[in-house]
Amino acid sequence: MIVPEGGAFSQLIAPPLGPRDAKPRSSGITMVIDKGMNLIETEHFLSMAASTVDLLKLGFGTSAVYPESTLRAKLRRAAMAQVTTCPGGTLGEVAWTQGVFPAYLRRCRELGFGAMEISDGTIVLQPDDRARAIEAAKRVFPLVITEVGKKLSREIDLVACAKGVIRDLEAGADYVILEGRESGEDVGIYDAGGHVMDDLLTAFVDALPLAARQRVIWEAPKKSQQVELIRRFGPSVNLGNVPPGDAIALECLRLGLRADTFVLSLGDN
Repeated sequence: MIVPEGGAFSQLIAPPLGPRDAKPRSSGITMVIDKGMNLIETEHFLSMAASTVDLLKLGFGTSAVYPESTLRAKLRRAAMAQVTTCPGGTLGEVAWTQGVFPAYLRRCRELGFGAMEISDGTIVLQPDDRARAIEAAKRVFPLVITEVGKKLSREIDLVACAKGVIRDLEAGADYVILEGRESGEDVGIYDAGGHVMDDLLTAFVDALPLAARQRVIWEAPKKSQQVELIRRFGPSVNLGNVPPGDAIALECLRLGLRADTFVLSLGDN
């Protein structure tokens, strides 16, 4: 049956690419980026798409700009919808550079965040410091996500990024994001037009053991990127930086309810 089970066609039409695992799920993660939805927009978004979304990331430093009462209300509403929230990694980088990272972790947990992101997309974290940050976050949060790749540099060594994924997982991270930014252009595995560069993708994947590949969240804000990654890894690939308005459309791609992926179920027909 099509998820959610109460859908209008759930007793009639089977999803061409198979059903989705029920939440909470460990694969097929969809991470949506929230760049400033107000409470009404958050309510409307969750009422429509909560069953399709696993993580809601309050991007970059937006969590520090909301009035506290608004932030708490957003986090509380997401938790009620079984959507885990985390602040953007950039805010944690600011906390680290200001020497308040332990207090930042405690404050985020007290406010109601359910997960923490550790990144050094803008700053430089030495491997030992990064491992300590992961371990500290894991003592406070049940779910810790890290990010590899740089935001402000086109040059990237994806084999080195793969080694970073392995180190982060060994340090206790649950998932590792491959940087793709909100644009999905000229960063990571994407060229200036947002197209997947197959040689870079292959180099990254080949440098990872299978278990680690399943813990990667690919930032893929564009539909074409989502389609390519689903074609490559299947509908249970973990995808991040998904715009709120695209969450249901992505779910259709995962289920085979959109032409781009429906064709995958047809074989040679």
